[in-house]
Amino acid sequence: MTDKERFIDLYKTHIHRDGADKLLEYLDSPASDFFTAPASTKFHNNVPGGLLSHSLNVYDCLVSYYKSERRTQLFGLSDVSDETLAVVALLHDVCKVNVYKESKRNVKDESGVWRQVPYYEFKDELPYGHGEKSVYVISGFMRLSREEAFAIRYHMGFSNEDDPRNVGAAFEMFPLALALSIADTEATYYLEGKPKNVL
Repeated sequence: MTDKERFIDLYKTHIHRDGADKLLEYLDSPASDFFTAPASTKFHNNVPGGLLSHSLNVYDCLVSYYKSERRTQLFGLSDVSDETLAVVALLHDVCKVNVYKESKRNVKDESGVWRQVPYYEFKDELPYGHGEKSVYVISGFMRLSREEAFAIRYHMGFSNEDDPRNVGAAFEMFPLALALSIADTEATYYLEGKPKNVL
């Protein structure tokens, strides 16, 4: 099963609310590069299909976290529906759709000779922030619960360009927000590792 097939299967299996079908239709349309875009310009998963792979990695990390006995025994956290886990993990980075453009730049090689190499440049035509943009895009198709919206909004955790008091308050109020941030961090640093230098 390809990453795209797995994403669509997980999406259709778990996400059933009104508008979900229209959002998936958009993600798989010529108007969106969700299934082929990188996850970043030069950090994690900066390869074609990196955004899709990252979304699946975050999903796997989040589901693993919620299956952990430690979560319930030590932290006393309640269960979250399979639909909510799929929504926040699979869609947390839809803000990255159509923002990475292929380009070329000049760099010196090991012998000091200039040569052109491919890279991704960031060009956002809807500069609405990061997590808040994902919430905005998703909400144009289907309704999010308050906890889902806060989890997606604050999935970057304290690395977000925000008042840290807001991040801490969101984590205290909505445990799913902290869990998604942890899953995103695990996927980025432990599963995806160092960036690639290829398109």
